[in-house]
Amino acid sequence: MEGSFELTLQMVITVLAGISAQVIAEYFKVPSIVFLLIFGILLGPDGFGLLHPQALGVGLEVIVALSVAVILFEGGLNLELRELGKVSGSLRNLVTLGTLITLLGGGMAAHWLGEFPWPIAFLYAALVVVTGPTVIGPLLKQVQVDRQVATILEGEGVLVDPVGAILAVVVLDTIVNSHVSLSDSIIGLTLRLGIGGAIGAVGGWLLGLILKRADFISEELKNLVVLAGLWGLFGLAQMIRSESGLMATVIAGLVVGSSALPEERLLRRFKGQLTVLGVSVLFILLSADLSIASIFALGWGSLFTVLVLMFVVRPISIALCTWNSGLNWRQKLFLSWVAPKGIVSASVASLFAILLTERGINGGDSIKALVFLTIMLTVFLQGLTARWVANWLQINRNSGATGAVIIGCNPLSRLIGRLFQERGESVVLIDTDPEACEKAEQENLRVFQSSGLDIDVLEEAGLDSMGTFLAMTSNGEVNLVLAQRAVEEFQPPRVLAVFSRDPQANPTNNKTKVNQAFVPQLPIKSWNQYLNEGQVKLGKTALKEPEFAFQRAHLKALIRSGELLPLLVEREANFQIVSASEDWQPGDQIIYLLHDPRPKLLKRLSGASPSSRLALERLPEVEEVPISAPVSATAIEEVLQPPAPS
Repeated sequence: MEGSFELTLQMVITVLAGISAQVIAEYFKVPSIVFLLIFGILLGPDGFGLLHPQALGVGLEVIVALSVAVILFEGGLNLELRELGKVSGSLRNLVTLGTLITLLGGGMAAHWLGEFPWPIAFLYAALVVVTGPTVIGPLLKQVQVDRQVATILEGEGVLVDPVGAILAVVVLDTIVNSHVSLSDSIIGLTLRLGIGGAIGAVGGWLLGLILKRADFISEELKNLVVLAGLWGLFGLAQMIRSESGLMATVIAGLVVGSSALPEERLLRRFKGQLTVLGVSVLFILLSADLSIASIFALGWGSLFTVLVLMFVVRPISIALCTWNSGLNWRQKLFLSWVAPKGIVSASVASLFAILLTERGINGGDSIKALVFLTIMLTVFLQGLTARWVANWLQINRNSGATGAVIIGCNPLSRLIGRLFQERGESVVLIDTDPEACEKAEQENLRVFQSSGLDIDVLEEAGLDSMGTFLAMTSNGEVNLVLAQRAVEEFQPPRVLAVFSRDPQANPTNNKTKVNQAFVPQLPIKSWNQYLNEGQVKLGKTALKEPEFAFQRAHLKALIRSGELLPLLVEREANFQIVSASEDWQPGDQIIYLLHDPRPKLLKRLSGASPSSRLALERLPEVEEVPISAPVSATAIEEVLQPPAPS
């Protein structure tokens, strides 16, 4: 009983430490592996001595194997095949030629600098061929680099992992069984990849078929069916050929992810949560099992080995693998810099250390220490500086993103679309109403007749490269749902929606990244009616430094009275839709609609045509600030007076 309680306590401490590390990393916006490594070492025998992973015995190997299977399946599930097609050449080169370059370069560095025997040196190189998807994924969520670079890093992290793990097994077999020839090793590698790929493809197709056809299975149970299925495929592949299970899980994830499942979003979320738990537990246990003394015992040669791997081997690999890719030097430099190692390297190295020790072969603990040194240096040096490097190289997804995807083909959205087009920026409108879509097409706007929730349509509309997403149907709750879905799936730089300010219907905060468009409580139906009846003027004004306070007060007074609706603001050459919380600045160029309620007959007599297209004007009603007007005076007082201290 005491023994079982000790093991239970070990797992409880591990989970608490792992999730705490994830929460702290989320707060500080750094890769979670940083705190997972720190917590694991502090709780291990070299720290406070609360965790003793060796007490788990073979259970540690079981936890590692099943967790890595889930991690790689989730990585395959999240890979976008359409995006992979755009960088398929570079990615194929990284998985093949890049793997070979890293194997040879890392092996030579470990032998000549780290003074490892050739077999152990190449075993180390095979273990660090991989770049951890468990580190790359969270890193790319925090560092919003452009889509091509992100796709290459994600694809490399997922696809190279099983290849590297299988390659490491082949090298280990060669060390343990010195009589194995080179041809036998190559055949073994090919068989493992082929068997794993075949089982994963067939199993993934069957899982997708079950999820589509088995309507009697509840959504919650379907997630567990996938979990049981992926572990079943992993076990089957391992039974047929050892170490082929990793490839099976990756391919199964790719196939299931491309099956267009109705519950795919829930499945991704469930698998993502399992992956976070698995990574947390594994890193805590494996780093707790690490001996700090063994790292210091490696000497300077091993440190130089890792630095050569980072600053010589990786850049050479990227340069050769992306030679004719069309990537610019900034993108290639970022790819050369970011190659952090993760859980697969750590877990396989830990297992190999045990196997080598059991076979009486020296070098197992040294290999494990060197792999963890590589993980620490790549994560701390590359992971923590990735945001700064991306900003320096100007490859952030947000930088330079222009254009807009607008949900709704009402008169107001069509007007905004035309203004974007006149600016030379791309704009796409999406609506389910065929009549509204036809009107937009007559105005030479690009239109999709579809739901704004259709991810494929949003992708075809180019939302992943657009600067703005705007949901402005007549239903505020629908707009909010559409905007939140866009944030979850595409994370565009600016996401706006027309919705109520009621706190019950407005859960926007920093996490949702959805801003209220134009003004609070926008009466969108009224403004669409004004546009249809020609009761508006389209104006443009510039806020100038000398009379900025008066101009701002006058604009706010007109907005509050419902006479003026700000649409777009041009600031420092950036052209974007106004948000309800807009903080006006001197130098802003504001494009707005002004309600003009004059009767149609009077307009015709004055020469205006209700059917003519609106033209930008500098309207006296807005340009001439009525300083003596009562409404202006009160508004100016509100603006100029500082808020009373609470």
